[in-house]
Amino acid sequence: MTNHSHDDGFIVKNARLAVASELKKKRALNQPIAKFDAKTKQVYIQNSDGSTIPFAKAMTRGRYSERSR
Repeated sequence: MTNHSHDDGFIVKNARLAVASELKKKRALNQPIAKFDAKTKQVYIQNSDGSTIPFAKAMTRGRYSERSR
């Protein structure tokens, strides 16, 4: 039995193709798409009509004990 080891480029390429395919499918079915804005660290829901709705904020980094207070 041979051990097939794929390089990272191959895996990343296939992952990007899968994401693009899923986004294309969601657009065709008029389903909302979640987007993340790295600058504001917010998650938005983009509807099929182009409108965006703020959904959530990303968690700030820190120790777990400090976050759970």
